[in-house]
Amino acid sequence: MKVDVLLGLQWGDEGKGKAVDVLTPHYDVVARFQGGPNAGHTLEFEGHKMVLHTIPSGIFRENTKNVIGNGVIIDPYVMCQEIKEASQYTDVRSKLFVSLKANLILPTHRLLDHANEAAMGSKKIGSTLKGIGPTYTDKTARNGIRVGDLLLPDFDKKYRALRDAHLRRVESMGFDFSDVRMEGMSFADYEQAWLAAVEQLRGYQLVSTEYLVNNALADGHAVLAEGAQGTLLDVDFGTYPYVTSSNTITAGACSGLGVAPGNIGRVFGLFKAYCTRVGTGVFPTELFDGTGEYMRKQGQEFGATTKRPRRCGWMDLTLLKYACMLNGVTDLIMMKVDVLNGFDKVKVCTDYQIDGQVTREIPFRIDERIQPVYTELEGWKQPFESGRLAPALENYLHFVEEYLGRKTYIVSYGPDREETLVFGK
Repeated sequence: MKVDVLLGLQWGDEGKGKAVDVLTPHYDVVARFQGGPNAGHTLEFEGHKMVLHTIPSGIFRENTKNVIGNGVIIDPYVMCQEIKEASQYTDVRSKLFVSLKANLILPTHRLLDHANEAAMGSKKIGSTLKGIGPTYTDKTARNGIRVGDLLLPDFDKKYRALRDAHLRRVESMGFDFSDVRMEGMSFADYEQAWLAAVEQLRGYQLVSTEYLVNNALADGHAVLAEGAQGTLLDVDFGTYPYVTSSNTITAGACSGLGVAPGNIGRVFGLFKAYCTRVGTGVFPTELFDGTGEYMRKQGQEFGATTKRPRRCGWMDLTLLKYACMLNGVTDLIMMKVDVLNGFDKVKVCTDYQIDGQVTREIPFRIDERIQPVYTELEGWKQPFESGRLAPALENYLHFVEEYLGRKTYIVSYGPDREETLVFGK
């Protein structure tokens, strides 16, 4: 058996939670491989709605093991709150396995996130302020605290040393954090809640997940790797510097789970029928008119984690083709086609014009010089109760497939797991 991978091809928020939930019946193990609680994977099922930030999206399917891999970073308080909520619908404790090698987000990592953004002023990244960047910084600097450290006798000493070093850095930056709120709490209150959550986390299944995943493959079990954020936020290949702090592409599944490259199977690439972005950074097809606002309202485009309104625009096939290349995408999954239902015409970006030259190659830096070149297609106006695609939507889908050189596996036309059309096997 090989590990199949499901990840986003845009700037995140493509609907990975629903897609994983739909695919999970075909898998024995679902494993998150990178990112942290800056992710927000929304699932709607049986009249319930749940936003997952750390727990894999297969948690609500029976008989499925859910793995938080070593490439994920964990805020114990956020995760324990999430477990509490999800436990209303399923037995999380029996199905969740957490890597001993996953790094922990400390309360002071969140302080550093606030301080760093404040110091950057108008050039700020647009961080979710969840402590993601500072935690990955400590990880690569070999200063981080990992889940396995919770089980060692010197954890308290190690925690205090890193905490105090962070506080000295915040003080040296001249940042006043007296007004900073973390999950609605002051720093002092949050730290106490965080330490209490650490005690809870010790009671969960903390294991060497690289063995769990590879043993599952050896035993013939199907494994799905779930990515967070999106390809265009990859720290190496995304729209740098306005990116996240981890590798969001297929290669990240190898390092984030301990899986050899030769053990990667199908790669499911998700994208919306249009495009959105949260935070700062260039967005070539962004719409600043009523059309963009219509997409935002119809698609309920507000961040699942931050609640920030998402920027909306037409689909960018130039970037999508780049993302397919980087990830080795084998199957396409188009989400939220219902949001565009009702347009007389829809547009897709097929080329870039940069300094008078037309190209389909992504430049070193995506900046304001880029002018999108659009192709206009017929819109579709048809309800989806019949379970069939309108002719204009079929044409839209085929146009995208031909451009990307891949076939579509799933089309989603609503938030519920039932509002899904599956093509092929």
